Amino acid sequence: MKRSLFISAVIFSLAFNSCNFGFRTNNSVPENSQWRGKNRNGIYNEAGLLKEWPANGPELLWHFEGLGEGHTSVAIANGKIYVTGMHDDRLVLYVFDKMGELLVEKEIGKEWNTNWNGTRSSVCINDGKLYIFNALGTLFCLEENTLNEVWRKDLLNDFDGRNVDFGITENPLIAGEKIFMTPGGETHNMVALNKNTGELIWSSPGESTESAYCSPLFIDGYSVPIVVTAMIENLVAFNADTGEMLWSHPQTNEFGNHPNIPIYSDGMIFSTTAGSGGSILLRLTNGGRAVEQVWKNNVDNAMGSAIRAGDYIFLSGHTNRGWFCVDWKTGEIIYKVSDIGPSNIIFADGMLYCYSESGTMHLVKPNPEKFEPVSSFKVTLGTDQHWAHPVIREGVMYLRHGEALMAYKIK
Repeated sequence: MKRSLFISAVIFSLAFNSCNFGFRTNNSVPENSQWRGKNRNGIYNEAGLLKEWPANGPELLWHFEGLGEGHTSVAIANGKIYVTGMHDDRLVLYVFDKMGELLVEKEIGKEWNTNWNGTRSSVCINDGKLYIFNALGTLFCLEENTLNEVWRKDLLNDFDGRNVDFGITENPLIAGEKIFMTPGGETHNMVALNKNTGELIWSSPGESTESAYCSPLFIDGYSVPIVVTAMIENLVAFNADTGEMLWSHPQTNEFGNHPNIPIYSDGMIFSTTAGSGGSILLRLTNGGRAVEQVWKNNVDNAMGSAIRAGDYIFLSGHTNRGWFCVDWKTGEIIYKVSDIGPSNIIFADGMLYCYSESGTMHLVKPNPEKFEPVSSFKVTLGTDQHWAHPVIREGVMYLRHGEALMAYKIK
Protein backbone atom coordinates (compact mmCIF):
# COMPACT_ATOMS: atom_id res chain seq x y z
CA MET A 1 0.00 0.00 0.00
CA LYS A 2 1.38 3.40 -0.94
CA ARG A 3 1.20 5.56 2.14
CA SER A 4 2.53 8.87 0.86
CA LEU A 5 5.11 10.54 -1.31
CA PHE A 6 6.39 12.15 1.87
CA ILE A 7 7.32 9.27 4.20
CA SER A 8 9.07 10.54 7.27
CA ALA A 9 11.30 8.42 9.44
CA VAL A 10 8.99 8.62 12.43
CA ILE A 11 5.18 8.46 12.27
CA PHE A 12 4.72 11.70 14.15
CA SER A 13 5.99 9.94 17.26
CA LEU A 14 2.69 8.40 18.29
CA ALA A 15 4.46 6.92 21.24
CA PHE A 16 5.11 10.48 22.38
CA ASN A 17 1.59 10.60 23.70
CA SER A 18 -0.80 7.81 22.86
CA CYS A 19 -3.71 9.69 24.40
CA ASN A 20 -3.25 13.02 22.65
CA PHE A 21 -1.85 13.50 19.16
CA GLY A 22 -3.33 16.98 18.56
CA PHE A 23 -1.37 20.03 17.51
CA ARG A 24 -3.30 22.49 19.66
CA THR A 25 -2.37 23.66 23.11
CA ASN A 26 -4.98 23.70 25.85
CA ASN A 27 -5.12 27.48 25.64
CA SER A 28 -5.79 27.79 21.90
CA VAL A 29 -9.21 28.05 20.33
CA PRO A 30 -10.15 24.89 18.41
CA GLU A 31 -10.71 25.22 14.69
CA ASN A 32 -13.93 23.92 13.15
CA SER A 33 -14.65 22.36 9.78
CA GLN A 34 -17.78 21.26 7.95
CA TRP A 35 -18.80 19.94 4.55
CA ARG A 36 -18.58 22.37 1.59
CA GLY A 37 -16.89 25.14 3.52
CA LYS A 38 -17.74 27.62 6.24
CA ASN A 39 -21.25 28.42 4.97
CA ARG A 40 -21.84 25.04 3.26
CA ASN A 41 -22.10 26.87 -0.08
CA GLY A 42 -19.01 25.36 -1.72
CA ILE A 43 -17.11 28.66 -1.64
CA TYR A 44 -13.60 28.55 -0.16
CA ASN A 45 -11.93 31.75 1.01
CA GLU A 46 -8.57 31.37 -0.73
CA ALA A 47 -6.34 33.83 -2.59
CA GLY A 48 -3.37 33.66 -4.91
CA LEU A 49 -4.44 30.40 -6.56
CA LEU A 50 -3.26 29.41 -10.01
CA LYS A 51 -5.44 30.74 -12.83
CA GLU A 52 -4.13 28.06 -15.17
CA TRP A 53 -2.65 24.61 -14.56
CA PRO A 54 0.26 22.91 -16.34
CA ALA A 55 -0.72 20.63 -19.23
CA ASN A 56 -0.56 17.54 -17.01
CA GLY A 57 -2.34 19.20 -14.13
CA PRO A 58 -1.08 20.83 -10.93
CA GLU A 59 1.74 19.29 -8.94
CA LEU A 60 0.73 16.20 -6.96
CA LEU A 61 2.17 16.81 -3.49
CA TRP A 62 1.23 13.44 -2.02
CA HIS A 63 -1.28 10.65 -2.26
CA PHE A 64 -2.54 7.79 -0.15
CA GLU A 65 -4.13 4.60 -1.41
CA GLY A 66 -6.06 2.26 0.85
CA LEU A 67 -8.98 4.31 2.21
CA GLY A 68 -11.47 1.64 1.21
CA GLU A 69 -14.82 2.32 -0.42
CA GLY A 70 -16.60 5.64 -0.17
CA HIS A 71 -16.97 9.18 -1.46
CA THR A 72 -16.65 11.32 1.64
CA SER A 73 -14.68 14.55 1.32
CA VAL A 74 -11.86 15.47 3.66
CA ALA A 75 -12.32 17.65 6.74
CA ILE A 76 -9.35 19.79 7.81
CA ALA A 77 -8.81 21.47 11.18
CA ASN A 78 -6.09 22.06 13.74
CA GLY A 79 -3.31 20.79 11.52
CA LYS A 80 -4.95 17.47 10.68
CA ILE A 81 -6.90 15.96 7.78
CA TYR A 82 -9.80 13.59 8.43
CA VAL A 83 -11.54 11.23 6.03
CA THR A 84 -13.48 7.97 6.33
CA GLY A 85 -13.65 4.81 4.26
CA MET A 86 -15.15 1.33 4.42
CA HIS A 87 -13.36 -2.03 4.54
CA ASP A 88 -15.77 -4.97 4.24
CA ASP A 89 -18.57 -3.52 6.39
CA ARG A 90 -16.31 -1.54 8.76
CA LEU A 91 -16.34 2.24 9.01
CA VAL A 92 -12.75 3.43 9.40
CA LEU A 93 -11.49 6.91 10.26
CA TYR A 94 -8.14 8.04 8.82
CA VAL A 95 -6.19 10.98 10.22
CA PHE A 96 -3.29 12.55 8.31
CA ASP A 97 -0.96 15.45 8.86
CA LYS A 98 -0.68 18.09 6.14
CA MET A 99 2.30 16.32 4.58
CA GLY A 100 0.15 13.23 3.98
CA GLU A 101 1.62 11.17 6.79
CA LEU A 102 -0.91 8.73 8.22
CA LEU A 103 -1.23 9.42 11.95
CA VAL A 104 -4.14 7.21 12.94
CA GLU A 105 -6.35 4.53 11.39
CA LYS A 106 -9.28 3.77 13.69
CA GLU A 107 -12.34 1.56 13.26
CA ILE A 108 -15.49 3.42 14.34
CA GLY A 109 -18.36 1.04 13.64
CA LYS A 110 -20.32 -0.42 10.74
CA GLU A 111 -20.99 1.10 7.32
CA TRP A 112 -23.27 0.65 4.30
CA ASN A 113 -22.39 -2.25 1.97
CA THR A 114 -25.74 -2.93 0.29
CA ASN A 115 -25.41 -0.89 -2.91
CA TRP A 116 -23.01 1.83 -4.03
CA ASN A 117 -20.96 0.69 -1.05
CA GLY A 118 -18.98 2.95 1.21
CA THR A 119 -18.96 6.10 3.28
CA ARG A 120 -21.07 9.09 2.31
CA SER A 121 -21.02 11.77 5.01
CA SER A 122 -17.91 13.83 5.70
CA VAL A 123 -16.50 14.32 9.18
CA CYS A 124 -17.78 17.42 10.98
CA ILE A 125 -15.29 19.03 13.38
CA ASN A 126 -16.69 21.35 16.05
CA ASP A 127 -15.31 22.68 19.34
CA GLY A 128 -12.88 19.82 19.90
CA LYS A 129 -15.17 17.00 18.81
CA LEU A 130 -15.62 14.94 15.64
CA TYR A 131 -19.07 13.99 14.38
CA ILE A 132 -19.25 11.02 12.00
CA PHE A 133 -22.51 9.78 10.47
CA ASN A 134 -22.80 6.46 8.69
CA ALA A 135 -25.33 5.52 6.02
CA LEU A 136 -26.97 3.11 8.48
CA GLY A 137 -28.18 6.06 10.54
CA THR A 138 -25.71 6.04 13.46
CA LEU A 139 -24.17 9.34 14.58
CA PHE A 140 -20.84 9.04 16.41
CA CYS A 141 -19.27 11.79 18.52
CA LEU A 142 -15.54 11.45 19.24
CA GLU A 143 -13.13 13.59 21.25
CA GLU A 144 -10.85 15.23 18.70
CA ASN A 145 -7.52 14.76 20.44
CA THR A 146 -7.92 11.23 21.80
CA LEU A 147 -10.54 9.90 19.33
CA ASN A 148 -12.33 8.35 22.29
CA GLU A 149 -16.06 7.97 21.79
CA VAL A 150 -18.11 10.55 23.71
CA TRP A 151 -21.56 9.37 22.64
CA ARG A 152 -23.46 7.75 19.79
CA LYS A 153 -27.07 7.79 18.60
CA ASP A 154 -28.87 5.34 16.36
CA LEU A 155 -31.21 7.83 14.70
CA LEU A 156 -33.33 5.22 12.96
CA ASN A 157 -34.00 3.11 16.06
CA ASP A 158 -34.01 5.89 18.65
CA PHE A 159 -36.31 8.14 16.63
CA ASP A 160 -38.33 5.67 14.59
CA GLY A 161 -36.58 6.80 11.41
CA ARG A 162 -36.59 5.25 7.95
CA ASN A 163 -33.56 4.67 5.81
CA VAL A 164 -33.58 5.41 2.10
CA ASP A 165 -32.79 3.16 -0.87
CA PHE A 166 -29.10 4.03 -1.16
CA GLY A 167 -28.36 4.74 2.50
CA ILE A 168 -28.64 8.06 4.33
CA THR A 169 -26.36 10.68 2.81
CA GLU A 170 -26.54 13.59 5.22
CA ASN A 171 -23.70 15.75 6.44
CA PRO A 172 -24.26 16.79 10.07
CA LEU A 173 -25.13 20.45 10.67
CA ILE A 174 -24.11 22.22 13.89
CA ALA A 175 -25.27 25.68 14.94
CA GLY A 176 -24.56 26.85 18.46
CA GLU A 177 -25.01 23.94 20.88
CA LYS A 178 -27.32 21.97 18.58
CA ILE A 179 -26.64 19.34 15.96
CA PHE A 180 -29.47 18.96 13.45
CA MET A 181 -30.23 15.59 11.84
CA THR A 182 -33.07 14.14 9.76
CA PRO A 183 -34.26 10.65 10.80
CA GLY A 184 -37.20 10.99 8.42
CA GLY A 185 -39.69 9.35 10.77
CA GLU A 186 -43.39 10.09 10.87
CA THR A 187 -43.12 11.58 14.38
CA HIS A 188 -39.44 12.43 14.50
CA ASN A 189 -38.95 13.93 11.06
CA MET A 190 -36.10 16.26 12.08
CA VAL A 191 -34.39 16.40 15.46
CA ALA A 192 -31.99 18.71 17.27
CA LEU A 193 -29.54 17.09 19.67
CA ASN A 194 -27.20 18.56 22.23
CA LYS A 195 -23.84 18.40 20.45
CA ASN A 196 -21.99 17.64 23.70
CA THR A 197 -24.21 14.88 25.10
CA GLY A 198 -26.39 13.64 22.24
CA GLU A 199 -29.51 14.29 24.29
CA LEU A 200 -32.68 15.29 22.43
CA ILE A 201 -33.45 19.03 22.52
CA TRP A 202 -36.43 18.99 20.18
CA SER A 203 -38.17 16.77 17.68
CA SER A 204 -40.53 17.83 14.91
CA PRO A 205 -42.94 15.75 12.82
CA GLY A 206 -42.42 18.15 9.90
CA GLU A 207 -44.21 16.70 6.88
CA SER A 208 -43.78 13.14 8.25
CA THR A 209 -42.14 12.07 5.00
CA GLU A 210 -38.86 10.26 4.37
CA SER A 211 -35.58 12.09 4.12
CA ALA A 212 -34.12 12.56 0.66
CA TYR A 213 -30.27 12.45 0.78
CA CYS A 214 -30.14 16.18 1.52
CA SER A 215 -27.87 17.96 4.02
CA PRO A 216 -29.57 20.75 6.00
CA LEU A 217 -28.64 24.44 5.87
CA PHE A 218 -28.73 26.99 8.73
CA ILE A 219 -29.95 30.53 8.00
CA ASP A 220 -29.65 33.33 10.56
CA GLY A 221 -30.59 37.00 10.60
CA TYR A 222 -34.38 36.64 10.54
CA SER A 223 -37.00 36.86 13.28
CA VAL A 224 -36.39 33.16 13.85
CA PRO A 225 -33.27 31.05 13.18
CA ILE A 226 -33.99 28.69 10.28
CA VAL A 227 -32.92 25.18 9.37
CA VAL A 228 -33.97 24.17 5.86
CA THR A 229 -33.68 20.79 4.14
CA ALA A 230 -35.35 18.74 1.44
CA MET A 231 -37.59 15.81 2.27
CA ILE A 232 -38.90 13.38 -0.33
CA GLU A 233 -41.67 15.70 -1.60
CA ASN A 234 -40.99 19.11 -0.07
CA LEU A 235 -38.42 21.72 0.83
CA VAL A 236 -39.06 22.22 4.56
CA ALA A 237 -37.95 24.85 7.09
CA PHE A 238 -37.89 24.59 10.89
CA ASN A 239 -37.41 27.03 13.73
CA ALA A 240 -33.90 26.04 14.88
CA ASP A 241 -34.74 26.95 18.49
CA THR A 242 -38.03 25.11 18.88
CA GLY A 243 -38.48 22.65 15.99
CA GLU A 244 -41.68 24.35 14.82
CA MET A 245 -42.18 23.77 11.08
CA LEU A 246 -42.18 27.25 9.57
CA TRP A 247 -43.08 26.43 5.99
CA SER A 248 -43.11 23.69 3.39
CA HIS A 249 -42.82 24.13 -0.36
CA PRO A 250 -43.50 21.34 -2.88
CA GLN A 251 -40.50 19.96 -4.75
CA THR A 252 -40.91 16.54 -6.27
CA ASN A 253 -39.24 14.33 -8.84
CA GLU A 254 -39.72 10.81 -10.16
CA PHE A 255 -36.81 9.49 -8.10
CA GLY A 256 -37.90 10.94 -4.77
CA ASN A 257 -34.42 12.21 -3.94
CA HIS A 258 -32.96 15.67 -3.43
CA PRO A 259 -29.23 15.24 -2.80
CA ASN A 260 -28.20 18.87 -3.32
CA ILE A 261 -27.89 21.20 -0.35
CA PRO A 262 -29.94 24.40 -0.81
CA ILE A 263 -28.11 27.68 -1.42
CA TYR A 264 -29.06 30.79 0.55
CA SER A 265 -28.17 34.28 -0.66
CA ASP A 266 -29.75 37.74 -0.43
CA GLY A 267 -32.99 36.58 1.15
CA MET A 268 -33.43 33.81 -1.43
CA ILE A 269 -33.17 30.02 -1.28
CA PHE A 270 -32.16 28.07 -4.37
CA SER A 271 -32.85 24.34 -4.54
CA THR A 272 -32.29 21.81 -7.31
CA THR A 273 -33.32 18.16 -7.57
CA ALA A 274 -31.98 15.05 -9.30
CA GLY A 275 -34.76 14.62 -11.79
CA SER A 276 -37.87 16.15 -13.30
CA GLY A 277 -38.41 18.53 -10.39
CA GLY A 278 -35.87 20.94 -11.83
CA SER A 279 -34.70 24.00 -9.88
CA ILE A 280 -36.57 26.63 -7.89
CA LEU A 281 -35.79 29.97 -6.27
CA LEU A 282 -37.81 30.96 -3.20
CA ARG A 283 -37.97 34.33 -1.46
CA LEU A 284 -38.16 34.33 2.34
CA THR A 285 -41.03 36.45 3.66
CA ASN A 286 -42.64 37.29 7.01
CA GLY A 287 -39.32 37.30 8.84
CA GLY A 288 -38.41 33.86 7.47
CA ARG A 289 -41.70 32.25 8.50
CA ALA A 290 -42.93 31.90 4.91
CA VAL A 291 -41.71 31.74 1.31
CA GLU A 292 -42.93 32.62 -2.15
CA GLN A 293 -41.69 31.10 -5.40
CA VAL A 294 -39.73 33.48 -7.62
CA TRP A 295 -39.06 31.12 -10.52
CA LYS A 296 -38.77 27.49 -11.59
CA ASN A 297 -36.92 25.87 -14.50
CA ASN A 298 -36.08 22.34 -15.67
CA VAL A 299 -32.37 22.32 -14.77
CA ASP A 300 -31.61 19.47 -12.37
CA ASN A 301 -28.48 18.17 -10.67
CA ALA A 302 -27.35 14.83 -9.28
CA MET A 303 -25.35 15.53 -6.12
CA GLY A 304 -22.68 18.01 -7.07
CA SER A 305 -24.71 20.94 -5.74
CA ALA A 306 -24.33 24.32 -7.44
CA ILE A 307 -22.39 27.57 -7.11
CA ARG A 308 -23.67 31.12 -7.14
CA ALA A 309 -21.04 33.43 -8.65
CA GLY A 310 -22.21 37.00 -9.06
CA ASP A 311 -25.74 37.03 -10.46
CA TYR A 312 -25.47 33.56 -11.97
CA ILE A 313 -25.73 29.94 -10.89
CA PHE A 314 -23.42 27.33 -12.36
CA LEU A 315 -24.35 23.66 -12.18
CA SER A 316 -24.40 20.47 -14.20
CA GLY A 317 -27.48 18.53 -15.21
CA HIS A 318 -28.52 14.99 -14.36
CA THR A 319 -31.62 13.98 -16.31
CA ASN A 320 -31.28 17.18 -18.32
CA ARG A 321 -27.58 16.53 -18.91
CA GLY A 322 -25.16 19.33 -19.59
CA TRP A 323 -23.33 22.26 -18.04
CA PHE A 324 -25.56 25.22 -17.25
CA CYS A 325 -25.27 28.91 -16.52
CA VAL A 326 -28.55 30.22 -15.06
CA ASP A 327 -29.58 33.77 -14.21
CA TRP A 328 -30.02 33.91 -10.41
CA LYS A 329 -32.77 36.53 -10.54
CA THR A 330 -34.92 35.12 -13.35
CA GLY A 331 -34.08 31.43 -13.75
CA GLU A 332 -33.33 31.99 -17.44
CA ILE A 333 -30.87 29.46 -18.89
CA ILE A 334 -28.08 31.64 -20.26
CA TYR A 335 -26.33 28.72 -21.93
CA LYS A 336 -26.01 24.97 -21.88
CA VAL A 337 -23.04 22.93 -23.10
CA SER A 338 -22.16 19.25 -22.95
CA ASP A 339 -18.40 19.65 -22.47
CA ILE A 340 -18.16 18.65 -18.82
CA GLY A 341 -21.27 16.73 -17.85
CA PRO A 342 -22.32 15.93 -14.26
CA SER A 343 -19.75 17.34 -11.84
CA ASN A 344 -19.15 18.23 -8.21
CA ILE A 345 -18.57 21.98 -8.16
CA ILE A 346 -16.77 24.29 -5.73
CA PHE A 347 -15.46 27.87 -6.03
CA ALA A 348 -12.30 29.63 -4.89
CA ASP A 349 -10.44 32.82 -5.85
CA GLY A 350 -12.69 33.64 -8.79
CA MET A 351 -12.63 30.19 -10.39
CA LEU A 352 -14.87 27.12 -10.56
CA TYR A 353 -13.42 23.70 -9.79
CA CYS A 354 -15.46 20.98 -11.46
CA TYR A 355 -14.79 17.31 -10.70
CA SER A 356 -16.73 15.37 -13.33
CA GLU A 357 -18.19 11.88 -13.04
CA SER A 358 -15.92 10.92 -15.94
CA GLY A 359 -12.90 11.46 -13.69
CA THR A 360 -11.62 14.74 -15.13
CA MET A 361 -10.88 17.76 -12.97
CA HIS A 362 -11.66 21.06 -14.71
CA LEU A 363 -10.71 24.65 -13.91
CA VAL A 364 -13.37 26.98 -15.36
CA LYS A 365 -13.91 30.73 -15.40
CA PRO A 366 -17.45 31.61 -14.27
CA ASN A 367 -18.19 33.55 -17.44
CA PRO A 368 -21.92 34.33 -17.99
CA GLU A 369 -21.31 35.09 -21.67
CA LYS A 370 -19.78 31.77 -22.69
CA PHE A 371 -18.49 28.49 -21.32
CA GLU A 372 -14.80 29.15 -20.62
CA PRO A 373 -12.75 26.14 -19.47
CA VAL A 374 -9.11 26.96 -18.71
CA SER A 375 -7.36 23.73 -17.69
CA SER A 376 -8.11 20.09 -16.96
CA PHE A 377 -6.44 16.83 -16.02
CA LYS A 378 -7.48 13.22 -15.66
CA VAL A 379 -7.63 11.66 -12.19
CA THR A 380 -5.91 8.29 -12.64
CA LEU A 381 -5.59 7.11 -9.05
CA GLY A 382 -8.40 5.51 -7.10
CA THR A 383 -11.41 3.33 -7.73
CA ASP A 384 -15.17 3.43 -8.40
CA GLN A 385 -17.23 6.61 -8.69
CA HIS A 386 -15.85 10.16 -8.87
CA TRP A 387 -18.41 11.51 -6.39
CA ALA A 388 -16.46 13.14 -3.56
CA HIS A 389 -16.60 16.94 -3.42
CA PRO A 390 -13.17 18.61 -3.74
CA VAL A 391 -11.81 20.67 -0.84
CA ILE A 392 -9.36 23.58 -1.04
CA ARG A 393 -7.28 24.63 1.94
CA GLU A 394 -4.17 26.84 2.11
CA GLY A 395 -3.42 26.53 -1.58
CA VAL A 396 -3.88 22.77 -1.72
CA MET A 397 -6.73 20.98 -3.48
CA TYR A 398 -7.77 17.64 -1.97
CA LEU A 399 -9.46 15.07 -4.20
CA ARG A 400 -10.83 11.74 -3.09
CA HIS A 401 -11.52 8.98 -5.61
CA GLY A 402 -12.70 5.86 -3.82
CA GLU A 403 -9.74 4.36 -2.02
CA ALA A 404 -7.31 7.14 -3.05
CA LEU A 405 -6.76 10.58 -1.51
CA MET A 406 -4.69 13.12 -3.45
CA ALA A 407 -3.30 16.54 -2.55
CA TYR A 408 -2.45 18.97 -5.38
CA LYS A 409 -0.52 22.23 -5.13
CA ILE A 410 -2.67 24.94 -6.76
CA LYS A 411 -1.00 28.07 -5.37
